[in-house]
Amino acid sequence: LNNAIAPTATWFLDASDTVNMAAILGIGNPLLDISAVVEQDVLDKWGVQLNNAILAEEKHAPMYAELASTHDVEYIAGGATQNSIRVAQWMSGQPGSTAYVGCIGQDAFGEKLETAAKADGVNVCYMKQEKPTGTCAVLVKGGERSLIANLSAANEYKLDHFNTPEIQKVLEASKIIYSSGFFLTVSAETAIACGQHVAATGKTYCLNLAAPFIMQVPPFKAALDNLMPYCDFVFGNESEAATYGEVAGYTGESIEQVALKIAALPKSSGTRPRVVVFTQGKDPTIVACGGVITKYDVPLLAKEELVDSNGAGDAFVGGFLAYLCKGGDLQDCVSAGNWAARQIIQQSGCKIPAGNCKYMQS
Repeated sequence: LNNAIAPTATWFLDASDTVNMAAILGIGNPLLDISAVVEQDVLDKWGVQLNNAILAEEKHAPMYAELASTHDVEYIAGGATQNSIRVAQWMSGQPGSTAYVGCIGQDAFGEKLETAAKADGVNVCYMKQEKPTGTCAVLVKGGERSLIANLSAANEYKLDHFNTPEIQKVLEASKIIYSSGFFLTVSAETAIACGQHVAATGKTYCLNLAAPFIMQVPPFKAALDNLMPYCDFVFGNESEAATYGEVAGYTGESIEQVALKIAALPKSSGTRPRVVVFTQGKDPTIVACGGVITKYDVPLLAKEELVDSNGAGDAFVGGFLAYLCKGGDLQDCVSAGNWAARQIIQQSGCKIPAGNCKYMQS
């Protein structure tokens, strides 16, 4: 393993093809983040702890509406893939350069989610049905937070919606398709359809491993294995990389070696090498491409400037995709990703900073 410069990624996309259309398409599980500063008795009432994230249980069902009626709440368009797409839109500096597909409910929260995402400049193409819109309560106390996610309508996305003329038109216009492993728990067949489209058209498919349980639960791991041949870029963090290695039988191997092995897995979408990108918080970002490992240092942020590390990974991918879409090489893309993550962790929640993006490519 060495620090040699990996092959550039400019062959993944011709930037001249991306003007005046949604070049980046995200498909995932949209959630409306409902964030509020709360008192300890609110945490106690709902039986939740700070610095923790859980899936909502039946007892949490009334919490979301109650929170909105008793506290000053902030609504932020959320869900891992949608977060990345919102950041990519901001970083791109190009109006209308992103689109997003997922399922929401026909309710007030769905309207707020759609309004929030559109305000960030994303062309949202939601499937809408009767179940309530997925929500994530973000309970903040003393700068720490507790997350309670209720997927609800987000779990209802169907391939039939993907196959409609409206969505197919968005798909045809796209150059990069991005989804999180979380989406494999909802509509793996849609992810495969995206992969098949990419393989047939020479476009770029990007996938995030998302969470250790995607690799640990056999049906989800099988869906991941089925999708992997279509993946041009695979993102993850150090814990997801380690879990992938354990499940795949790469016993005792380093994160760098896991990255190289994923990059070398069979690939159906042309002859381009797969790129694997593993973030490690403040430690160097690992990139595997063409049998070479490259490590990129992460600019450090003063501890007192760190507000919320939640969403850093989503933001990294957003910045990376924005500069991949511009035709950047791997160093350009990683630099943009790290800068985007740096901005988001200085905000409360995965919230786009006010004003135009001020990123200056070095």
